[in-house]
Amino acid sequence: MRLTVKFGLAVLVMCGAMYLFLFPARTYLDQKKDIAGQEQTIAVLKAENAKLTAQSAALQNDSTIERIARAEYGLVGAGQQAFMVLPSPDRPRPAVVPQQAKAPWYASLEFWHHL
Repeated sequence: MRLTVKFGLAVLVMCGAMYLFLFPARTYLDQKKDIAGQEQTIAVLKAENAKLTAQSAALQNDSTIERIARAEYGLVGAGQQAFMVLPSPDRPRPAVVPQQAKAPWYASLEFWHHL
């Protein structure tokens, strides 16, 4: 056989080998990277789920609910009075005197005075 035919067959065999081995290996590595990212997301979600479960267990106690209602929402119990301290009003600001409109920049040019 001629050299060009042998070279052509070698290139064809190499392309076939790349198609059979290289592309699936690259896909496998991409999937492995995606799986690692998803496992990290799962770990974060499990930690958040554990935190929310602990918070839910704490909210089963009446004293915790009462403490949150008083601190965050300003609620009071029966027979209690609620007081609120308002901020002091701002000091009156001095009146702003409007400035007179300035003459336009071209009014100072002598050319306009002689027309």
